[in-house]
Amino acid sequence: MNEKKPSFAQKQCITSAGKIMHLTEMLWPGARIGVALSGGVDSWTMLKVLLVRQRIIPFYFEIMVLHINPGFDPQNHLPLIKWLAKNPIPAHIEYTNIGPYAHSEANIKKSPCFICAWNRRKKLFELCSRYNLTHLALGHTKEDLVETFFLNMLQNGNIRGLKANESFFSGELNLVRPMLLTEKNKITQAAKKWRLPVWDNPCPSASSSKRKQMLKRIDALCENDKTTRKNIFNAISRWQLDLDTGLI
Repeated sequence: MNEKKPSFAQKQCITSAGKIMHLTEMLWPGARIGVALSGGVDSWTMLKVLLVRQRIIPFYFEIMVLHINPGFDPQNHLPLIKWLAKNPIPAHIEYTNIGPYAHSEANIKKSPCFICAWNRRKKLFELCSRYNLTHLALGHTKEDLVETFFLNMLQNGNIRGLKANESFFSGELNLVRPMLLTEKNKITQAAKKWRLPVWDNPCPSASSSKRKQMLKRIDALCENDKTTRKNIFNAISRWQLDLDTGLI
């Protein structure tokens, strides 16, 4: 299938993903990647970037789409089904009640976001085991890395970000984040150019999560100074990459 020449944003996404994949030795010949697709712009762009890099990387690896519908809308993943009909990629789509449970009276001790994320991650791990996948790819971005850094520092009193390549279950599964060096605005622009069928997050806590609140605090810290924001983001990204590559 012939595609148009990639835009600047598309090139940025493809290149930055390639850089972190290479520096952290993210993949190997015969790798089987489960791509956690939520339906948001980050995970859709990650899937598209991996499909592009599948044609570039000089060895074979497999891609499988994993979608866990949290249960707020049973029709939410229909755009994915339609996309898969035109793009024959192995996929597992599962409807659950994870989201409504997390927001119900049955969960009174922990935040809905924590319970929802924890149960979705558990389900994804189970699917990776069922399908003998070697990797689970999550669509965390540079913004997610910075938010996590500040959340851990200010709320937990420790310095920790998000690893680009992390081993679980004695090496049986690698959790990878190919978009960790990529900024959200480039991801959004690339998704529009690729015409990816992104859908809105129906979660009632989507706009009030701790991550959203932390990003607002970071923006306030920068005081609308683009240079300050860029320096903060780049510094934390370099620090994380140095950790992942063993330079510090």
